[in-house]
Amino acid sequence: MRGPIAYQHIACFIDESPAARLGLDHASALRALSGGRLSVVHVVPSPGYLVTLAASLGGGTLPDAGLEREAATMWLDEQVRDRDGAEAVLLEGDPAREACEWAADTGCDLMVVATHRGLVERSLLGSFAGHVAHNAPCPVLLVPPATDEN
Repeated sequence: MRGPIAYQHIACFIDESPAARLGLDHASALRALSGGRLSVVHVVPSPGYLVTLAASLGGGTLPDAGLEREAATMWLDEQVRDRDGAEAVLLEGDPAREACEWAADTGCDLMVVATHRGLVERSLLGSFAGHVAHNAPCPVLLVPPATDEN
């Protein structure tokens, strides 16, 4: 008979949305129960990915990649500052693909991902959570956004 599952390496993939903050709360609670490692991961789209995305949406100006990485690093460090056992991980590239590759390379045994995009954004950009759910090298916990109780 198999004993309880203990997560040794939990990875929570976040952006600046309220849904992602809720996902991070869930990941932190699981890490507290398991005593394992918690990686808080943010993926900055690479310039090549942004060029492709901008072209598919009709063009537009692209942000400075160096400034974007610097701002993302500062923001990510702030997200892990008061979380026990958490480490910040900044990746660059196609967000969903990078997330799955990184999880496989690091031996992550649970990925926590928030779901929060609307139908129009999903149809234009694709669903990060959907891609991860279908291509992850380990179990995935999908955290839905909080519902209004009003």
